[in-house]
Amino acid sequence: MSEHASDGTTGSYLCAYCRLGSDGLSPTCPNCGAPVDVREIRDDEGWVEQPAIPDLARIQFGQSRCQISGTYVPVAEMDLAAGDRVYFSHHVLLWAEPATQLALHPMQRAWNRHKAGMPLVMLEASGPGRIALSDDDPGEVIAVPLEAGRSIDVVEHHFLVATVPVSYDWFKSDVWISEATEYIYPHGQYMDRFSAEQRGLLLLHSRGNTFIRDLRDGERIYLAPDALVYKDQSVQMNIHMERPESPRAHWLWIPLIRLIGPGRVAIQSQYELKTEAHWGWNKLGPEGSWRNWNPDPSRWRKGPKEAEPLYP
Repeated sequence: MSEHASDGTTGSYLCAYCRLGSDGLSPTCPNCGAPVDVREIRDDEGWVEQPAIPDLARIQFGQSRCQISGTYVPVAEMDLAAGDRVYFSHHVLLWAEPATQLALHPMQRAWNRHKAGMPLVMLEASGPGRIALSDDDPGEVIAVPLEAGRSIDVVEHHFLVATVPVSYDWFKSDVWISEATEYIYPHGQYMDRFSAEQRGLLLLHSRGNTFIRDLRDGERIYLAPDALVYKDQSVQMNIHMERPESPRAHWLWIPLIRLIGPGRVAIQSQYELKTEAHWGWNKLGPEGSWRNWNPDPSRWRKGPKEAEPLYP
């Protein structure tokens, strides 16, 4: 591990995490809530620990502000100014003042999401007034300020709240495995895409601790599907399958996602790595790849795709 100090000075502080500037006079970045005096911790692979937003830290957006309260299951308390609006899924609403106006958030396309089998509804809150939002899992709130023109792709069930200048859309994931007539989506069938038409704020919830990495152009990494939180739209994402080297587990396939830069990727430390117990598949998603670590694959029953050349 190596440590690098943030090189901000009074009056010209550049946050290492949201990459936006401020005067550096506040103990936390007013754009993302990261501590100003924190030392950047980077491992040898390039992963940087995203510091948790301190209790009672404040984030400014427009004429409004958001205060992050608590550390185990953080709450985002928003003090909305007149004319400022935010939208969120109804199940994260904790409380709202009577003066805060709540309404259904208009969607350009049909929005069909479920949790525990129950449908979710997208709501919108308008100021003046105060409102509090929270997820129901231990972890961290990630504040992602989006400059005009920037888009990020977010895995399902991480979205907490966004300001209205940040538009929402969804798309069907190309990360899938086909077994006969069944399609398996290791990290979910859909992903959410948030795009800033003008500067706005997006809050996400990460289970456990959060780590970020800026991939160089063409740089490739493999992730457990459940670990991914978000990625820049510029980062390519495809399915990748691994067969472990083991005489007793040669029938196991480990599904991973392959990410190729350039762009930023964020992951969470609490995740589940799921294996697939089968002999093969009929088809992989676009540009899908696989790799067999057994030294003598001919000893084992071949999967349908093992007649093809192996490539990483």
